[in-house]
Amino acid sequence: MAKIGYLYLRDGVWEGRQMLPAAWIHKVNHATIDMDAAWEPGLRYANLFWALPEKHVYMSVGYDGQVIMVFPDLDVVAVTTARDNYSFSKFADLVSNSVKSDTAQPAVSTKVLADKILEVSTEKPAGAGPIPAIATFVSGKVYQFSPNELNIKSVSLILTGPKPKYEIETYPSETSKIGPKIIGPIGLNGAYQKARLSYHGFIRDRFEGLPRVNAVKGTWQDDHTFVAEWLRLGLGQPLERWKFTFSGNQLNVLVDFSADHVIFISSETSG
Repeated sequence: MAKIGYLYLRDGVWEGRQMLPAAWIHKVNHATIDMDAAWEPGLRYANLFWALPEKHVYMSVGYDGQVIMVFPDLDVVAVTTARDNYSFSKFADLVSNSVKSDTAQPAVSTKVLADKILEVSTEKPAGAGPIPAIATFVSGKVYQFSPNELNIKSVSLILTGPKPKYEIETYPSETSKIGPKIIGPIGLNGAYQKARLSYHGFIRDRFEGLPRVNAVKGTWQDDHTFVAEWLRLGLGQPLERWKFTFSGNQLNVLVDFSADHVIFISSETSG
């Protein structure tokens, strides 16, 4: 994406060759079709690109914030691979205001920036608490649930041994006889563990069929409560907290979707 933006920034020239007509890029950079967009005042269009003339930027826009933004006056290309839409105007201001020099930074500054990016993009495992005795008792048990808002039919957790994991069966939809199972590892060492690519969700008709990777880590809150932090990579959803409370042969599940949306369900039986 950045290379495409750089090609436009250089008026269609790549490694000394004119790959795109300069006149095409000039038209993109001087878009004249006013989109009259209330959500993004000043937005214009030309030749498959969008522009904000007042901000001196033009951009290629994809789904949910996939953007290549070109700043000809600043000699800058900014790329985002997002999971939701955002204000192009505000983002353009953020980029413009961050430019502090008219010349490229020295190599030492580039290394400092690269190190900072690596630091913030590398997960730092949190501390993992002790595993209570009940973990052995509940591991492998299958807890059955009557129809519920989460659409979960059964839950089984392995919370001991070298390969902790979850196995959740969902109720079938109107078009299937067997509900899909969601299976994946749980990080008990303070770091997220990622499952394989999946196309199934828990809540019926919500995000069904969309690709996602479940990443889960968990720790024991007390002797009877296990809390899992759940990320659905690829859907742009906030962090979910799943609280599993074991009481005899019953499992209570409380899911906090971090958006004033909490669901609580209790199992019928276990085996």
